[in-house]
Amino acid sequence: MINRVLIRIRVVQILFSCSHSETTDLRKAENELLFSLQKSYDLYFYFLSLLVELTEAYAHKVDNRRSKLLPTEEDIKPNTKLLSNKFITQLQDNPQLKKYLSDRPFSWHDHEAFIRKMLETILSSDTYKDYLANGSESYEDDREFWRKVFKHIICNEEDLYNLLEDESLYWNDDIEIIESFVIKTIKRFEEEKGTEQELLPMFKDETDREFAVKLLRESLWSGKEYRELIDKYTQNWESERIALMDMVIMQIAISEIMNFPSIPVSVTLNEYIDIAKSYSTAKSASFINGILDAIVKELKESNKIIKK
Repeated sequence: MINRVLIRIRVVQILFSCSHSETTDLRKAENELLFSLQKSYDLYFYFLSLLVELTEAYAHKVDNRRSKLLPTEEDIKPNTKLLSNKFITQLQDNPQLKKYLSDRPFSWHDHEAFIRKMLETILSSDTYKDYLANGSESYEDDREFWRKVFKHIICNEEDLYNLLEDESLYWNDDIEIIESFVIKTIKRFEEEKGTEQELLPMFKDETDREFAVKLLRESLWSGKEYRELIDKYTQNWESERIALMDMVIMQIAISEIMNFPSIPVSVTLNEYIDIAKSYSTAKSASFINGILDAIVKELKESNKIIKK
């Protein structure tokens, strides 16, 4: 689930932080990298548990309405289609979700006001009204309802972003990426798999974890060599005019080009140019693209890299 886009961003952030220190503790940097990626995986489960929490909040709302001193007919006989939603029942009972929340306890209990507000937003939405009006009781409709709610209502809730930023600094750059994996997970659910429906693993396979650690190590170990290569092509630029983030991005991009022969140069360049657009100055992308193009040409001519 932790893809290489997120890994590259994390390595850039950690190396940028290390650049402010005179000495770098490699073990500490590696631990920070793996810890930050674990936090990203936490966010995935935090989002999934939100769907369960919203359903439980609706159950409490129904019970409270029935217990009113003078309940209306609607209070006594509320629409409980949301409570019998087959997808959410399947997710609620998922042992992988339960175990993760048990091993790494975090919950929405401290955010009851947000949960209530989010629930009311859902209940007043056209998505919910259409869901109730639809006479179908199929699993596919139940799953599709929560996909639409998550994608079009929850993901667009500004208060959610503020809450998550307060909850963990590591989540600032993760939210949209992890949201996409939650949507992917919902679409993957099948009624036939019941409670044994697999959730996404932290890494697709061990090679992604190895990629993360190796990219960080090589970027730090050979940092002096890579910076000298960058300096060779930035001689006409005053050093103070080159953003530190640009230097860090180019250093890591060269590390990836030099140490991962199976990754095409074009893929590496595109990935780090995209990172520059989000994390550095307005002119950084074109600047980095030009410098890296020149460096790649030299590396190929000197046979230091042999790949497309």
